[in-house]
Amino acid sequence: MSLLSASGLTKTFGDRVLFENAAFAVEKGDKIGFIGANGAGKTTLFKIIIGNEASTKGEAVRQAGLKIGYLEQHACSNEKLTALEETLTVFADLQLMENELEQLNLILLNSSDEKLIERQVLLTEKFQSEGGLTYFSRTEAVLTGLGFSKEEIALPVSALSGGQRSKIGLAKLLLCKNDLILLDEPTNHLDIESIVWLEEFLISYSGAAIIISHDRFFLDKVTTKTMELENRKIYFTKGNFSRYMELKAERVEAERRDFENKSREIKRIEGIIEQQKRWNREKNIKTAESKQKQIDRIAKTMEKPESETHNVKINFNVRNQTGATVLTVTNDRCDFENATLYKNSSFIIERGERVCLIGPNGVGKSTLLKRLVANEGNAFLRGVGVEIGYFDQFQDSLNPKNTPFEEVHSTYPFMADTTVRNALAAFEFKGDDVFKLNSELSGGERARVALCKLVLSGNNFLVLDEPTNHLDLYSRTSLEKALQSFEGTLFIVSHDRYFINRIANKIILLKPDETVTIKGNYDDYLAWCEKNAEAPIDLPKAEEPIKKGKEDYINKKKQRSELTKLRTAVSRCEKEIAELEAKSEELKAQIEDCGTDYQKLTELTTLLEEVDTNLLLKMDEWEAASAELSKMVE
Repeated sequence: MSLLSASGLTKTFGDRVLFENAAFAVEKGDKIGFIGANGAGKTTLFKIIIGNEASTKGEAVRQAGLKIGYLEQHACSNEKLTALEETLTVFADLQLMENELEQLNLILLNSSDEKLIERQVLLTEKFQSEGGLTYFSRTEAVLTGLGFSKEEIALPVSALSGGQRSKIGLAKLLLCKNDLILLDEPTNHLDIESIVWLEEFLISYSGAAIIISHDRFFLDKVTTKTMELENRKIYFTKGNFSRYMELKAERVEAERRDFENKSREIKRIEGIIEQQKRWNREKNIKTAESKQKQIDRIAKTMEKPESETHNVKINFNVRNQTGATVLTVTNDRCDFENATLYKNSSFIIERGERVCLIGPNGVGKSTLLKRLVANEGNAFLRGVGVEIGYFDQFQDSLNPKNTPFEEVHSTYPFMADTTVRNALAAFEFKGDDVFKLNSELSGGERARVALCKLVLSGNNFLVLDEPTNHLDLYSRTSLEKALQSFEGTLFIVSHDRYFINRIANKIILLKPDETVTIKGNYDDYLAWCEKNAEAPIDLPKAEEPIKKGKEDYINKKKQRSELTKLRTAVSRCEKEIAELEAKSEELKAQIEDCGTDYQKLTELTTLLEEVDTNLLLKMDEWEAASAELSKMVE
């Protein structure tokens, strides 16, 4: 039986139909990518699945006892707790068991109460079987994987940003033992490193997952099935995002041919009707009426092809050409609140290049863009004829009191009203949509207003900070096509690896102490990482004089010696952990067989505690040695 199955599922709001007759099934271990336009009804479907909202027709049937986790269910409950303490609340039952075991251990130091001993044994087994020995380290590992530093883990929830709170919600969801988890844009607040960690976590996750995401690279890596909500229908197939899009292209082409054939048939029948009407006899009138019914029947089976449904049309034009070199950055440095975000940042951008700036979270990528646009400091030298167009990921430049029409018109006051309306229509603002307040628009709608202004600017050097963040798949595809044909120069910060692969022909890696320039796209960057991981990490930088040959040799020898010691320590720990685990299992088996011999039971329980304590200490030792080894081989 499926974990979850839906049939005939329909949801309407008044006259608006979100989806109708939806059918799909979720099997154990499925990782399902859920795609569709913003506002299509994906989140509503999630709410129906968890029971927070009723369907208009049909039902979603759960397997008996199915445990479903949904990100919105895991909001931070106590702002006084630290990030770690708040995340650990999902293990409240284990913490209660742990506290009771500590109390029992203290009491049994001076007592041999048989009932207490029996309770201790049972509770110890339950605690261990439910992950009591590892829940703390697993929690720390998940928070670290999602990008929290040791300092941030210790901060109270009240001091965390909205993005960090969302990460805590995600961490709690991932740590819960659910059979099915529903993830709504899980990569939104994550940098590339954290997204890669989340990918690996979900790939190895034993439960099933349905994931709403616009991150196509992420979907390709993680998902095994795909469903799309489009035109009030749900399409469900095996395969990841790329495979689904191949199958969709075939389906859309078949639908297009069907639509064109039916349109031609309707036109042919309309000709017959017109002819019959001209003859205007009783028999002709009956024939015309019969033919009209035939048209009505055909029309009911017709649906506009997908390409006619999504109409975001982006076309960047360049007014003037720049010189050969667009930007030179020399030893840029950024200090913030007594800390250095980055330094020694130097690179060159040439005309026509499509450059993506990547780097770890918090290194200052967006800050570098803002400094460049503001021409802050002496590090930035613009080339001849450079005209910068800037896209801010938060759209801070939009006036919340303006409408999209006023926003564009105030930026380009000499533009005719009709031209402004046409420009906004290309970004799907039609009718009264152009008169909504900016403050009432969704993130995707605000992004489209900002892109509309950018398109109209005609600037030749576009500086874009996370341009795909709030766009759905269709808008992202339109933006990609427009940027690929853009005749100017691009400098983009993005965590969308699929987008980077499609757009970039140069990668600039921003590190705290330097920048590295890599030719190519994200795949080329990965190849560069793999290649450089094999090289010695203490190679002298290009600007350093290579005269310390003897000193370098000694340092390398020391490092090799340290590396050997660490590898030996890790190997030894793994062997001892295996022995202790085997001993622990052996003692548990003996405890089960000792029946009512409480003296022997007490002895075995004491031995088991010693073995399990040593096991924990040895695991801590292994983790520390492994962490050091990882640092040395990075």
